[in-house]
Amino acid sequence: MTKPAASKRHLPTSPFKAPVAPDPKHFAMGDQVSHDVYGLGRVVGVEDGTAALVDFGSAQMRLLSPFTKMTKL
Repeated sequence: MTKPAASKRHLPTSPFKAPVAPDPKHFAMGDQVSHDVYGLGRVVGVEDGTAALVDFGSAQMRLLSPFTKMTKL
């Protein structure tokens, strides 16, 4: 078992720009979404921005933030 590589920190003296963290995704009730694994679905519940309950037709899944594999349509 190997450990994942540590992220590199940005040095203030570096001539390159610091990497920008992506904005967290926010979903609302009724949003249509696409998930890389589960496919198309509709948001049926939101829990304080930390989780979303999505109905994919055959199953309802509770997905935790950050929603890296889910995009809003």
